[in-house]
Amino acid sequence: MPVQISPATLKEWLDQGHSIYLLDVREPWENQFAAIPNSVLVSLGDLSNSLDEVTPPKDAKVVVYCHHGVRSLSGAAILENAGITPAYSLAGGIEAWSCEIDPNIPRYR
Repeated sequence: MPVQISPATLKEWLDQGHSIYLLDVREPWENQFAAIPNSVLVSLGDLSNSLDEVTPPKDAKVVVYCHHGVRSLSGAAILENAGITPAYSLAGGIEAWSCEIDPNIPRYR
């Protein structure tokens, strides 16, 4: 099972200047409504057939996120099974990111 990281950990990594590859596995309408800046969108349903679109820099930490942190676990597992390791899942998803880190990102149901 992929490792989950908290929004605080992701923010710390970003603040420290780590190379982070953010992968959003939500649906396009969700991404259009709210997204973490500099993320790449590949919907979970398309991920297995679109792995060529996942191109993290060599030393980047890959962090997968969704709305609440459920789909991102599956997305990170798909990446790890494809050899893109480690792939972290953002616990609580963009909902937690908005509540804990960046309240400017809209919340939705």
